[in-house]
Amino acid sequence: MLDALYIAATGMQSQQTNVDTIANNLANVNTPGFKKGKVSFTDLVTQDAMRPVATSSDATTGLLGTASRLGVGVGIASMGRVLDTGDLKKTDSPFDVAIAGAGFIEVQMPDGSRAFTRGGTLKVNADGMLSTLSGYPLKPGIAIPENATDMTITADGHVMVRVSGQSLATDVGQLELVKFPNAGAITAAGDNLYRTNENAGEPIAMRAGDDGTSQIQQGFVESSNVKLVDEMVSLMVAQRAYEANVKIAQASDEMLGMINNLRR
Repeated sequence: MLDALYIAATGMQSQQTNVDTIANNLANVNTPGFKKGKVSFTDLVTQDAMRPVATSSDATTGLLGTASRLGVGVGIASMGRVLDTGDLKKTDSPFDVAIAGAGFIEVQMPDGSRAFTRGGTLKVNADGMLSTLSGYPLKPGIAIPENATDMTITADGHVMVRVSGQSLATDVGQLELVKFPNAGAITAAGDNLYRTNENAGEPIAMRAGDDGTSQIQQGFVESSNVKLVDEMVSLMVAQRAYEANVKIAQASDEMLGMINNLRR
């Protein structure tokens, strides 16, 4: 019965994490570029069950037979991101950028570290660099002239700027994409930014359009890839699983209480 209490506790803890993840997904259903989280479960290490002494040389002989190992609950195997592309919404704003397909745009953080974004609304920061809405410049650094009157970003990432007094646009740089060996393991850092880790692997440079699928779309914003109906169903399943583990804990507690109240 004590084992049952511990097993139920691992189930409740794991399902609580699952509910928290689903709740965060639902809260960000309208956040541009948001990638929903996903919890994967695994069974915990098993332990040898007590076995009566076998009456023969056959190791499987006995009351428990082949059921000689018992599980000790459930744990979190991994918490990752589902990177399915969300729907692209047309805005016609020259500073709205989305990635159609896989890949991330690298961002230079103030402390010199690297972060990665799926796009969103851009701006020209105080230093004249094309940056995220929070002011973090995109890599490679692309300077936008102060007298620029028009900016066009092509599908392969070239940034074309037209300045006053010139009829032809000037190429001021090219946005490059990166991918990860295990992109689903990247860490969310807020502000529509992600950071790599040892599970995700080192970023691999790629150019938009090289693989025939990943392209940069100007004038579009990528919606969240959270599907409201799917998340509500997952939430109900997680709640039922949590309730089932609570029932296990209650039943085990009642049985322990009965044992404590036994009288000769």
